[in-house]
Amino acid sequence: MNVQRRLLPNTAALAAFEAVARLGSFTAAARELDLTQGAISRQINLLE
Repeated sequence: MNVQRRLLPNTAALAAFEAVARLGSFTAAARELDLTQGAISRQINLLE
């Protein structure tokens, strides 16, 4: 079970991805989620 859990993205990363996709920019997603652009970038990087 632990192996499967590590393969699933966390909800923060999914929320960041959704916001970037919907809003079209890291800046807008960061503003909406009250995060820095760097934090959004790191969350997206977790999905790669």
